[in-house]
Amino acid sequence: MTSSVLEVSDLVVEFASSRRGREPFRALRGVSLDVRPGETLGVVGESGSGKTTIGRAVLGLVPVTSGSIEFDGKNIARATPRERRSLAADLQVVFQDPYSSLNPALSIEDILSEPLEAAGAERRTARARVAELLDQVHLPADSGQRLPREFSGGQRQRIAIARALTRSPKLIICDEPTSALDLTTQALVLDLLIEIQQRTDVAYLFISHQLGVVRRISHRVAVIHRGEIVESGQASQVTKDPRHPYTQRLLLSAPVADPTEQAQRRAARHALAAAGSA
Repeated sequence: MTSSVLEVSDLVVEFASSRRGREPFRALRGVSLDVRPGETLGVVGESGSGKTTIGRAVLGLVPVTSGSIEFDGKNIARATPRERRSLAADLQVVFQDPYSSLNPALSIEDILSEPLEAAGAERRTARARVAELLDQVHLPADSGQRLPREFSGGQRQRIAIARALTRSPKLIICDEPTSALDLTTQALVLDLLIEIQQRTDVAYLFISHQLGVVRRISHRVAVIHRGEIVESGQASQVTKDPRHPYTQRLLLSAPVADPTEQAQRRAARHALAAAGSA
């Protein structure tokens, strides 16, 4: 069996309460998952389920209460800032809002070449790599001379993907990368991510609240509810024939075009919710 590029074991994350005497809020309750090279693991759940906290814990953006996070064989749960900087080449992220993650004052060429030059690449080498990256994400060659505000939301997300690819990472955390896009643009960005993975063998931890999006891109799926993984398995099984009532409710929540079928799904969802609260 291929060893995992990321292995999360019994991960617990707690946040202190702002009110004196209150118990800490436990956002993650013993979460375990793994991502293999060249694979996409989709993590799906409603808002507040803890899915984004998993990605932020892997990136070192929230403190880990207990458990381990092994990346490429090394436990990074409590990595120092210096150790985190050394991980940047192999561990990257694409956020939900591409515009807020792109410096509006820099050209696209400067944004993409900055991490390469910081790593010691010569300016000419960095510029050549930028041209290659723009081609990989299907943006025009002259895009490098423009500013982020001159691009649409889907194009900005392509730029964010290009930046994540600058140093050929082993794993990219994709945190709701399509939720701010319209359906057509979502499909184009998902197809691009799949194409890049097939070409580079990069692994994705793909976080989303949309079961349909996760189904399209993922090899395996983990469903999280109130900080716990309640179901996991092959994407085809989990997203089409789920076993856990919460996953079934997520599936029934996805809208369909047929009004009759939509009404049937709504009734089935309400029946599941009533059974769960009984």
